[in-house]
Amino acid sequence: MALLFISENDDPSVWKAELAKAIPELEVRVWPECGDADDIEYALAWNPPPGLLASFPNLRFIQALGMGIDPFLTDPKLPKSVPLARLVDPDMVRQMSEFVVHAVLRFHRQSTLYADHQKKRLWRQEAIPDTSGATVGIMGLGMLGADAAAKLEAIGFRVRGWSLRPHEMQNIENFHGRGGFEDFISGVQFLVCLLPLNESTADIINKDTLALLPQGAYVINAARGGHVVEDDLLGAINSGHIAGAALDVFRTEPLPADHPFWPHPNIHVTPHIAALTNPITAARLVAENIQRAAAGQPPDNLVDIRRGY
Repeated sequence: MALLFISENDDPSVWKAELAKAIPELEVRVWPECGDADDIEYALAWNPPPGLLASFPNLRFIQALGMGIDPFLTDPKLPKSVPLARLVDPDMVRQMSEFVVHAVLRFHRQSTLYADHQKKRLWRQEAIPDTSGATVGIMGLGMLGADAAAKLEAIGFRVRGWSLRPHEMQNIENFHGRGGFEDFISGVQFLVCLLPLNESTADIINKDTLALLPQGAYVINAARGGHVVEDDLLGAINSGHIAGAALDVFRTEPLPADHPFWPHPNIHVTPHIAALTNPITAARLVAENIQRAAAGQPPDNLVDIRRGY
């Protein structure tokens, strides 16, 4: 029983050690040293080279190293008959909610303004922001969006959510589908994107979307860079219609050194760190899915390739 580990961003030694605790008999090989391709029954992967997964004739199960699976969907040779599962780790959900809550509060409590006051050694108390009157709109109500929405609502924000399909959440105003989008976004002071990236959601934050937001709104994207038309967002911020943005993901990563987002005073850039896979907490979940696949059972968090998540 051999598993192939494929990732340029993760330390394979930690994964091997953690997986060995759960499945001692599992042989873990690290790409590109895969040995005999016929031995590979399982793949634990992130952003595998196109066509690679199709080269293993006995592959039984693919476990993504993250919650998003868009890197797999762009592979035209992805073996669609092989089950593919997202990695849904409660620790990653916690991390994402922390990032979103921090980003909203950073803007809401005028941190940038007070930082400017500090540079000027200016002692000035600004008006207290009205939390109960501020609306946060969360695009995407899966596990990440639902958890962030609940935490923001508990703080006292008015929270509404939008998704492609209906969701019901207590104390959260829910909208869905293209027909509900304009009603959702109107009046949103903090727009948070936690959508999966697929054909339906690519470029969803564009000049038309941004124009629907009220003057002085903020944009927070911790989903995928492909959700945002970067020139449109930059133009909306420079015009003053959008007050600022917190961006953790970008169309090109790492973000090029000459990108206009880096020096912009109203854009907060982070290097795709909103929720990182932690092998200490995630390896047990991966091991359970491997054991389910070995027993002929469907893995948890199975992806519907047709829907893209």
